[in-house]
Amino acid sequence: MDTLWNFVVDHRGQLLTDSYLHVSAVVQSMLIATAVAVAIGIAVHRSPWGAALSTALASIVLTVPSFALLGLLIPVLGLGVRPTVVALVLYALLPILRNTIIGLSGVDPAVSDAARGVGMNRLRVLVGIELPLAWPSILAGMRVSTQMIMGILAMAAYAKGPGLGNLIFSGLARLGSPTAVPQALTGTVLIIVLALLLDAVLAGVGRLTTPRGIRD
Repeated sequence: MDTLWNFVVDHRGQLLTDSYLHVSAVVQSMLIATAVAVAIGIAVHRSPWGAALSTALASIVLTVPSFALLGLLIPVLGLGVRPTVVALVLYALLPILRNTIIGLSGVDPAVSDAARGVGMNRLRVLVGIELPLAWPSILAGMRVSTQMIMGILAMAAYAKGPGLGNLIFSGLARLGSPTAVPQALTGTVLIIVLALLLDAVLAGVGRLTTPRGIRD
C-alpha cells in the first residue's frame, strides 16, 4: 500500500491529466453516439423492420473485439484520438439506440393524437411530447453505454489513444519493476472511480431534466 500511495503522490499531475483526458474522450464520444442513435431511433421506431435491422447492425459492432476494431481503424484514421473516438461511438450506439426505440414506441398513441388534434405538427409533437416522454429510457441507455466505453477506452492505448489505458499498459509492460503493479492498479481503480462519478452525474442530469410527472 505504501508503494501504491507513493506512486499516486509522485505522479499526481500525470494522473489528473490522464483522468481528464479519459473523461473528456468518453463524454465527447457519448454526445456523438447519442445524437446518432437518437436520430436513427426517430427514423426507424415506427417501422418494426427498420428497428430490427438498425439494432441488429449496432449489435454486430459489439461482437468485434476492441483490439480488432482499432486495428481496422488505424490504417484509415491513423493513431491517436480519431480511431479512439470512432470506436467508442460505435460501441456506445446499441444501448442508446435500443432504448430510444423502446422509449418512443412506448409513448401512448392517444397522447400524440391529442397533440395533433390541437394543431401541433409532427415535429412539434416529436420534440415537445414524444422525446421528453422517451427521455428516461434514452438516458438509461446513455448510462449503460457510458459505463461500457469507460472500460473499453483503456484498450485504446493500443492505438495511442488518450486516457488511463496508457498507464495500465505501461505498468503491465514493466511487470517485475517495483512500480509496475501500483501503476497498473492505479489506472484500473481510477477508471472505476471515474465511471461511478460519471454515472452519478448522469443520474443527477436525469433528475433535473425528467418531467416531474414522469419522474414521480
